Amino acid sequence: MSTSELECAFLIPYTVSLLVAGLPIFFMELAFGQYASLGPVTIWKVAPLFQGTGYAMVVVSFLLGMYYNVLNGYSFFYMFHSFHWELPWSTCGNDWNSAACSLSSNNCTAMNGTIYNGTCVTADDVGDDVFATLGKPKSPSEEYFQHRNTYTRTPVFHRQSPCLSKMKRILEGATSVWHFHATYFTALFPYFVLTVLLVRGVTLPGSGNGLMFYLYPKWEYLLTAKVWGDAAVQIFFDLSPCWGGLIALASYNKFHNNCLRDALVVSFGNCLTSVYAGFAIFSLVGYMAYELGVDVENVVAKGPGLAFIAYPAGLARLPGAPIFAVLFFMMLLSLGLGTQFTIVETVVTAVTDEYPKLFRKRKWLILGIVCIISYLVGLVFCTNTACTVLTSFDNYARTFARYCPSRYRSNDSESHGFTGADRFLENIAHMLGYDPWPRLFWKIIWKWACPILLTVILIFTLYDFDTLKYGEYDYPSWADGIGWVLSVISILFIPLIAVIAICKEEGSLLTSYGVAY
Repeated sequence: MSTSELECAFLIPYTVSLLVAGLPIFFMELAFGQYASLGPVTIWKVAPLFQGTGYAMVVVSFLLGMYYNVLNGYSFFYMFHSFHWELPWSTCGNDWNSAACSLSSNNCTAMNGTIYNGTCVTADDVGDDVFATLGKPKSPSEEYFQHRNTYTRTPVFHRQSPCLSKMKRILEGATSVWHFHATYFTALFPYFVLTVLLVRGVTLPGSGNGLMFYLYPKWEYLLTAKVWGDAAVQIFFDLSPCWGGLIALASYNKFHNNCLRDALVVSFGNCLTSVYAGFAIFSLVGYMAYELGVDVENVVAKGPGLAFIAYPAGLARLPGAPIFAVLFFMMLLSLGLGTQFTIVETVVTAVTDEYPKLFRKRKWLILGIVCIISYLVGLVFCTNTACTVLTSFDNYARTFARYCPSRYRSNDSESHGFTGADRFLENIAHMLGYDPWPRLFWKIIWKWACPILLTVILIFTLYDFDTLKYGEYDYPSWADGIGWVLSVISILFIPLIAVIAICKEEGSLLTSYGVAY
């Protein structure tokens, strides 16, 4: 979650993006996959000119799967390290702590000082030159995250460190033992944990400042393109459209399943859960800011820090902290594994549906190839360079590689290319047994509002684009170049497949690629 996502003003573009882009595309892909009962690549046989969008979806899912399991590894790691009477990130004085580690520094900050070796020092104590070299106070959970067998802020591809390879093998092998009955646990357990953390969080000093930071509007941010771009990206990340996963999973639905109801329940339920989780998060973030004597926005950097810094710090202060820490990271692991299984299933379904005679009865082979490749690439994210590499991968492979094609799919491909909005609504009515209400809303959103909004946000996001950073580390230009290559890999499939399809056909373009139905 980025810094701009921590503002109440963010909720406004977030809601607009949900109604104009997230929900419509989510519903569109559910209906599309359910109607055709095919995977995200093969389904485009209705309009071969746009089949590149299917390939782009699968490539994005494949790129995401390469690093997403590493985040599951962190949850797995933290969960087992929570089996201590005293959580390892709850105190300073450990071998991974620096001189800036402090459990509480609010009084020191009030005196314009900082923490050094557990002592509050000022410029008068050590001199201006020395004081300028001292960093700001850090919580033990932040230092544990950065230095204790997780990733650190070393420069990109600088040096290697021991990897969590055994952990990853266990996680990737877990797909063979995951059963359907766990669905209810993974769906309900997070709400229990979030509620416990929220109740505890609001009783901590400083929690009110965190909640005010979360709720108080900063209207000037609405005038920046980045906030709107981040909101759209966050919606796509929350609801997972344009990965191909929705189409792949919906292809297994019964033909007359009420996909409109599913889209409404899942979309609004997911986003309301995110808002609810924000209260639990920022009550603890406010407490951390109070303890460290810093502003709320300076508590953690963007990235996985909220899950692996803010929450562990809050958990360490709960009665029976180890129990709640185990439950929390078990929750993260169960949610992460569910997402990882969907990502892998998307890629596997795409291949087996595209080549049914060759791989339909050899699905295990494709599954093994996908997991092995993802595992080997994932080792890069287990090195001392992992923090910077993962951030680059996440920013470019997830954000731009999904966001750019999503604009194209929402307009030409999924609402115009294969049937047109009116005929597609007729297809949906045939499945549901009634017209999706309100019919005019879906038509306007699909044909005009959604593509216009995404196009405008994309243009301003690119205009406002800045080079990638992680904390105080500035990425070199060549690292940003590699990131853009990751984005372009998937996007290029759209025009490339279109050109190939045109070259294979005879006659005029309109004759070969008219309306498919």
